[in-house]
Amino acid sequence: MTSAVATLLSILDLETLEKNLFRGRSPQDGWQRVFGGQVIGQSLVAASRTVDSDKLAHSLHCYFMRPGDPKVPIIYEVDTLRDGRSFVTRQVKAIQHGKAIFTMSASFHKQEEGLNHQMEMPDIPAPEDLPSEADTIEAYMAKAPDNIKAYFRRERPIELRPVNMEHYTTDKKHDPLQYVWVRTTSTLPDDPAIHKCALAYASDMTLLDTSLFAHGRSVFNKDVSAASLDHAMWFHADFRADEWLLYSQDSPWAGGARGINRGSLFRRDGTLVATAVQEGLIRISNR
Repeated sequence: MTSAVATLLSILDLETLEKNLFRGRSPQDGWQRVFGGQVIGQSLVAASRTVDSDKLAHSLHCYFMRPGDPKVPIIYEVDTLRDGRSFVTRQVKAIQHGKAIFTMSASFHKQEEGLNHQMEMPDIPAPEDLPSEADTIEAYMAKAPDNIKAYFRRERPIELRPVNMEHYTTDKKHDPLQYVWVRTTSTLPDDPAIHKCALAYASDMTLLDTSLFAHGRSVFNKDVSAASLDHAMWFHADFRADEWLLYSQDSPWAGGARGINRGSLFRRDGTLVATAVQEGLIRISNR
């Protein structure tokens, strides 16, 4: 197991303080604020700890209200809103310095049979047909700004294989869509809840950037102030987050210093396993 995945599992292993009350910590890796995917993943862990194992998360809806402080723990308070025979509803509040920084509503469902259909998986190269993350990084690093070099060269728990990384190194405008293969960098435990929490963590990594493609910018540009405002996710089918998943992302709209981004996650066999939607802040400075 890579040290980055070991760190991810450790931050998802929340400390139980009292019934429905948990404490999470952040990796001390020099970031000025807590990564949004971490708070989503930890909140889903907190909610899952209060639900019977025969019901699994099928949807979550989140709001980011304040930046998280990585230097201090985050307290997660779970409100058990409803316990039904088929559905269970939880609300989670993440607290730092006495104030809420994030809230999440999550619904859990006992598996049932029903009607089935799904959209088709895009026809793009398989991950083996793309350069490895290490090869891609070295190919782009010579012309990349220092902040991009620092981000991609640090060890991370999620491996990304984008079909195209050109938007990070040029100001060329692209259609607001991207395809990225994602997986954890080593094997996870077999618990399905852990895989959902890991995917929730990963779902925040590239989604917001999609709305900047049409404007020749990325989240690494110095004139861009970007942050997640809200995040919703639905889980549709079984998957493993330590196996390749295609993250197909598009941005149908941006305006008023905000951008909407949508993502569909597919198993390699074409099964749609999850959907994510996020609105993000994309404020452009005039300096």
